[in-house]
Amino acid sequence: MKRMLFTVLLVMTAVAGSHQAFAQGEEPTVYVVKKGDTLWGLSDRFIKDPYYWPNLWANNPIITNPNLIFLGEKVRIYPDRIVFEGAPPAAREVKSEVKPEVPQPPAKAGAEEMTPERTFLVRGGTGLLLEKEVKPAGYIIATHQNRQLMGEDDIVYTDIGRSQKAKVGDRFSIFKNMGPISHPVTNFIMGDKIIPLGALQLSEMEEKASRAIITRSFMEIGAGSYLMPYRDRRREVVMKASTRELSGYIIDTQTGSKAISAGDIAFLDLGSSQGVEAGNMLYVAREVVPDQQYVHGAVDKLPAEVVGALVVVETGEKTSTALVIKSIDTIYIGDRVELKKSK
Repeated sequence: MKRMLFTVLLVMTAVAGSHQAFAQGEEPTVYVVKKGDTLWGLSDRFIKDPYYWPNLWANNPIITNPNLIFLGEKVRIYPDRIVFEGAPPAAREVKSEVKPEVPQPPAKAGAEEMTPERTFLVRGGTGLLLEKEVKPAGYIIATHQNRQLMGEDDIVYTDIGRSQKAKVGDRFSIFKNMGPISHPVTNFIMGDKIIPLGALQLSEMEEKASRAIITRSFMEIGAGSYLMPYRDRRREVVMKASTRELSGYIIDTQTGSKAISAGDIAFLDLGSSQGVEAGNMLYVAREVVPDQQYVHGAVDKLPAEVVGALVVVETGEKTSTALVIKSIDTIYIGDRVELKKSK
């Protein structure tokens, strides 16, 4: 038995070693950035997928601004990725004149050559802003034995009944109301922030009420919790080109923290009524203020500094929920966001 175990371990070690040697022996193609190159163009040329460019930006911290790459920068091209090595200081004085990196539809040479969709996987509950025009589907109005806190497999009672065309087996997502959110610039109330607590399934119906069992619990659940149509916590969001240019603000975050970074959830003051769609990408732009002691004469507005990017994962009428996919500096509530129109 020991000899057999030793043999298996030896084979596994040899296989692992061969994989490692293969990975180390992978020789990339080296490319040097030329005038007119863009992240979009490099992605299309080498990965055969122009919509790869947000990942290219996210995976190369050396790229601080997606609209700015330098002539002479060395790029290593692998079959599944592109790695920027950077450029010598002298080369960084000459910039590649690039246009804003916005998703653009690829040239259509035939149905077989259509570009694959770029998707972002959203894991976990993102929460949302419940605008005043939107009402919950119902509420948890009582708990089994009047317990204060409930969890998975516990029994609760709702105000959803047959009169609302609900039936046994229907599922609902459970949310907690965290209170109203005001706009950081205008102080206008944008809606109530609600965060996910779990899910339930109706098990017994009355005309205007029902009994339900909690099927999933992420946090403690109690009476008064909001019920919304069921939504899967794991969703894929397909990146979508914008048809217009918009500017707005980050008005709050899922956690309530004033400072966020890549992987966090933010709420924006832009929604479907303004043309925002799930899959749209926005830049986080911060104004640059000149040092007045060095200003001589009238100075116009300085170019904004790009500090991050977000992808919209869900829209309301006037607000939207977005995932931060890139941050090169801390992102704050009140930061401005820009949506660029595809050419």
